Amino acid sequence: MAKLWGGRFDKNTDAAVTDFHSSIRFDARLYRQDIRGSIAHATMLAEQGIISNEDAAQICEGLQGLLVDIEQSLLAFDVDAEDIHMNIEKLLTERIGSAGARLHTGRSRNDQVTLDTRMYVMQACDDVREKLNVFIVTLCDLASAHLDTAMPGYTHLQRAQPITLAHHLMAYTEMLGRDAARFQNAHAAADVMPLGSGALAGTTFPLNRHRVAELLGFSGITANSLDGVADRDYVCDFIYACSLCMVHLSRLCEELILWSSQEFGFVTLDDAYATGSSIMPQKKNPDVAELARGKTGRVLGDMLAMLVTLKGLPLAYNKDMQEDKEALFDAHDTLCAVLDIFPPMLRTASFHVAHMAKAALDGFANATDLADYLVRRGMPFRAAHEVSGKLVRFCIENRCNLSDLTLAQLQTFDASFEADVFEAISLQACIAGRKLPGGPAPEAVMAHVQAVRKSLGV
Repeated sequence: MAKLWGGRFDKNTDAAVTDFHSSIRFDARLYRQDIRGSIAHATMLAEQGIISNEDAAQICEGLQGLLVDIEQSLLAFDVDAEDIHMNIEKLLTERIGSAGARLHTGRSRNDQVTLDTRMYVMQACDDVREKLNVFIVTLCDLASAHLDTAMPGYTHLQRAQPITLAHHLMAYTEMLGRDAARFQNAHAAADVMPLGSGALAGTTFPLNRHRVAELLGFSGITANSLDGVADRDYVCDFIYACSLCMVHLSRLCEELILWSSQEFGFVTLDDAYATGSSIMPQKKNPDVAELARGKTGRVLGDMLAMLVTLKGLPLAYNKDMQEDKEALFDAHDTLCAVLDIFPPMLRTASFHVAHMAKAALDGFANATDLADYLVRRGMPFRAAHEVSGKLVRFCIENRCNLSDLTLAQLQTFDASFEADVFEAISLQACIAGRKLPGGPAPEAVMAHVQAVRKSLGV
């Protein structure tokens, strides 16, 4: 097959090079963006008198026909045509004749590919934010149902202070909310129309770049033709947002994996979201959470691959940039797959409320509240901390909890203890007393839930 760029060459491209060079196997998914961008470009060319209205009409009609046929799987792409851009142009010209050959007037594949990827990233950001919102609402629903479900909070994976399951889950709404903001920023970074940059130095044709931006819904145009074709920051921004979001999801995966173990026993995942063992009949493995945790590594790899690809590139376009799309698509696909499966996995999970509450008590999570009790009676905090620590050591040696001690035993450590200490260090009081904004008290968590729902408009 003759290449659309083959006029300068005397020899055909080696078959192995053609296969190595071609990107149609992965950039075929950009066909919608490519067709949409080409329709806008042809429309503008006619408005500027660069091509005739008749040619523009044929081009636009032909492109719409290609879109329908591609959507219905009636067309096959050609590896010899290298990429989605040249495949569309080749198919169009075959269908409508010489008018199709005028479509590429005033543009290069260099500005065409960044136009398509920018449109892809903008749509991907919107799609991911929608999935994040669904996940956040799921967490809010679960939190609302578990406002009084006590559990231990951890530092260093050691039981630290009592909180609620609702409070714990709502921490992830904050992470996912920041993720949504990062995708909004990535959308803004991509929202600049590059067509008209040409290969690197623009074009002598009197293009109306602002008109193309208007037709495609961009907020503005690129300010420098070199940067217009060389910039892939918006791809990095998107993959970074995917990477950090996956890190957040991986942290939740880790907790679900721990919590579903017999050692913790806080949750049982629904059978639909677990698997068994081929040899051990008793096993129920949290494979969905484990696989999602594992997939975090590949998205982080996509981020590193993009940065390494770009780090030594001179301006403007280089073929290395073809590598941006596989990383972009993989990060997007992987994150979306995880975001789709998480909400139903959490909605169907069974949390073991009594066992979680017992764990909060057994781990001396109320030791800080015991110290605070003494502080309210005038003791300096450091002295109260020491008294409470000695009581914890006494309980460990005698295999009991702080709430199991008698008032007389407490008073041997400090005479200021009174009968009301047992209410002060009860699990319910420890949680309810932490009612500052952002705290685990049910009223504070409910206010958080309501604020998050309001921010989402639900």
